[in-house]
Amino acid sequence: MNRNGKILLVALLAFCSLFITISYSSDGKREEEIPYTLSTVAEGLNVPWEMDIAPDGRIFFTERPGVIRVIEKEKLLPEPVISFKAPFTSQGEGGLLGLVLDPEFEKNHYIYVYHTYTEKNQIKNRVLRLVEKNNKAKVDKVIIKDLPGSKNHNGGRIKIGPDGYLYITVGDRYEPGLAQDKKSLGGKILRIGLDGSIPKSNPFPNSPIYSLGHRNPQGLAWHPESGELFASEHGQSAHDEINLIQAGANYGWPKIQGDETSKKERDLRKPIVHSGNKTWAPSGMAFISQGPWKGQLLVANLRGEQVLKITLNKKDLDKVEKIESIFKDLGRIRNVYEADDGSIYLMTNNRDGRGEPKKGDDKLIRLTPVNHK
Repeated sequence: MNRNGKILLVALLAFCSLFITISYSSDGKREEEIPYTLSTVAEGLNVPWEMDIAPDGRIFFTERPGVIRVIEKEKLLPEPVISFKAPFTSQGEGGLLGLVLDPEFEKNHYIYVYHTYTEKNQIKNRVLRLVEKNNKAKVDKVIIKDLPGSKNHNGGRIKIGPDGYLYITVGDRYEPGLAQDKKSLGGKILRIGLDGSIPKSNPFPNSPIYSLGHRNPQGLAWHPESGELFASEHGQSAHDEINLIQAGANYGWPKIQGDETSKKERDLRKPIVHSGNKTWAPSGMAFISQGPWKGQLLVANLRGEQVLKITLNKKDLDKVEKIESIFKDLGRIRNVYEADDGSIYLMTNNRDGRGEPKKGDDKLIRLTPVNHK
């Protein structure tokens, strides 16, 4: 091979390396090549938190300081869909967090968002319904309000489940006792109708509480085949958790964490897996329903600066068979999202005040299956 040929080969290998990430086991041995190509959809973002894709392909996403933005035809539009003003507030971990589009978005253009606000000098959280038209939105209705809030531990994830109800994660606002108090919505996963009503099938009469005993849950995902709900949760001094959620169940905080049990209260649920003495700071998560990673649970990690790829037992979903650490070169990762076409999206959060921003941060990154046409 002549000199020019060698230069071309080196350049080609360098280019390909941008699109292949290798995962390693705990002993440092190579496990597998990632069967996806990576591309940056948008960069220079300001702490993106959540996204959803409309039937027409537009990507709507939140930035924690208080704006919803849209990507249309691969282009990030310069004008926000909406900018939130007072009583909206963005302090610490609070601000504009969760977002989900209505299942009938093509007809009604409803967008649901979770955000932090102040009222009478108290920090709270609420869920709003917006109406969008031509990439602009306005507030249409308050769906639920007065959710416990603070500078930290605001929860903030909202998802619409297979049953058509809205699920909401709420943190304990650094008051652990709230998680066990059924009169408080702090430290809970809630389930309500899209109009704010309380389903009659909820486990506690006339209450939006679906499960309790949570510290700061930030991720929700349903298994694509069984329909069972899983949640990620920030632990205290490590012991971050992945839980299999059942209606009315108590997940123990602050009475137990990790592998702990209680002799007095035997009904407290343990996680299917936890981080032990390490810190993941798990946030958004998604089950992959198609493509090379079909059936895998992907969990974004902030402090852990990685994505966890979790393999569950096919018969017993509360048993974890394998955990792999991938994408360890992106910094803090806030969210994982699977699109209908099999693409997977990651959001970095290196500008959230706890990371070390790199060139182009924060980014929205797309993973496209290698064999995708």
